[in-house]
Amino acid sequence: VVLSNRRQIHTQRMLAHKDGLLRQLLGEEEPAYDYDLIVIGGGSGGLACSKEAALLGKKVMVLDYVVPTPIGTTWGLGGTCVNVGCIPKKLMHQTALLGTALQDSRNFGWEFDKKVEHNWETMKTAVNNYISSLNWGYRVQLRDKNVSYVNSYAEFMEPHKIKAINKRGKETFHTAAKYVLATGERPRYLGIPGDKEFCITSDDLFSLPYCPGKTLVVGASYVALECAGFLAGLGLDVTVMVRSILLRGFDQDMANRVGEHMEEHGVRFLRKFVPTKVEQLETGSPGRLKVTAKSTETDEAIEGEYNTVLIAVGRDACTGNIGLDKAGVKVNEKNGKIPANDEEQTNVPHIYAIGDILEGKWELTPVAIQAGKLLARRLFGGSTVKCDYINVPTTVFTPLEYGCCGLSEEKAVEMYGEENIEVYHSLFWPLEFTVPGRDNNKCYAKVVCNKLDSERVVGFHYLGPSAGEVTQGYAAAMKCGMTKEQLDITIGIHPTCAEIFTTMEITKRSGADITQAGC
Repeated sequence: VVLSNRRQIHTQRMLAHKDGLLRQLLGEEEPAYDYDLIVIGGGSGGLACSKEAALLGKKVMVLDYVVPTPIGTTWGLGGTCVNVGCIPKKLMHQTALLGTALQDSRNFGWEFDKKVEHNWETMKTAVNNYISSLNWGYRVQLRDKNVSYVNSYAEFMEPHKIKAINKRGKETFHTAAKYVLATGERPRYLGIPGDKEFCITSDDLFSLPYCPGKTLVVGASYVALECAGFLAGLGLDVTVMVRSILLRGFDQDMANRVGEHMEEHGVRFLRKFVPTKVEQLETGSPGRLKVTAKSTETDEAIEGEYNTVLIAVGRDACTGNIGLDKAGVKVNEKNGKIPANDEEQTNVPHIYAIGDILEGKWELTPVAIQAGKLLARRLFGGSTVKCDYINVPTTVFTPLEYGCCGLSEEKAVEMYGEENIEVYHSLFWPLEFTVPGRDNNKCYAKVVCNKLDSERVVGFHYLGPSAGEVTQGYAAAMKCGMTKEQLDITIGIHPTCAEIFTTMEITKRSGADITQAGC
């Protein structure tokens, strides 16, 4: 036992020496490092953290390098959200909404004779030009704040030392007192014949130089449904292949309503199937592909021909090739995620992690930005404020948008028990939809309340127009502890969709009719 204890003490001492903690405890001076902080990853979280640290007077470096996709797509500074995520996705979603608005406009008296067609090249160029302006803006911001930006791939050599490799293969070495890992994630492939050779992911779609044509979207993630939705909105033939359920992790009542709306508006769903092989039948822009798939429940196999196959089955953390083992940072081997405490600190005291690579945290841009800013303030500004990961709002930009905050109905039941929650819900018909006669009673709203806590709203769910704008305001109210009674005494703005939450009276358990006769 004594020998075992001595070994443990020796191990702890060695780790403390390795991390620099022993030097601090002994009152020794810190060694001279090149930088106070090195941030690995130039996405939303990494940029926010680096700029905040620089504002606090620290010497900061940011390293960012985009490994090209299998078909060669790459992009500039700013990370997934700016280049191949939220920004281009929302712009292409808006493009599809404008197409629907054109159809509606005839019913409001707008007359135009020319056949309306969409030009992919025009849209793609406009979207990419805007993204390029953001890339340049980020570089200017870093320069103005005296942050050193290096377009190189970073890899730890020692706990305080990294190697940076640029696209020409040139190596440089840098040291820092502290590190922040903000490397984000990249789309996962299927691991079947032909997936990397002939398929694309969301990393490729937004700068695709040609219209994708007849498209198969593989997956049921929010990325899959958002991309399928706006492609269908542009008039393309779109099929979604689903292994099991839609929007895993989201409220399933809402997820199924999202899927039903998409089906009613032309998106086909192949449920309980997975691809086994993708073959190229014809090259071109786009070409022609054959997809073989099998049922997840029977021995049935099917084949189909498409111009483009878009894989959207999830994302993997970019932590496997940055030398974390040499720095001593623990990683979840199953998913590449990094465990950290409530201050985003890894098991190595001077190394922190933020954003999508954090285990058990939200994979959302605003969360990474908030965490990055607050982390820099704690490290260098004397702050004690931590990032709040509770009641984080988000929106899925499907053709009929889905906004939510807090718990799903399933999670609320799991946490509090079915007898202790009350769900208030209602269908509604936006006034804007009435004249063109569109989507009568397809929009839906509900709040999940904790009966043990004065019917405090623990889950907010909205399916309808402008979901992000509606959800953002109610999310602030939830942060303040909003209850059902407070919703009831709030005067709604008429006629709006958001007012539905101020007039809900019917509980889900009552089974009463929730359809609306009008606005």
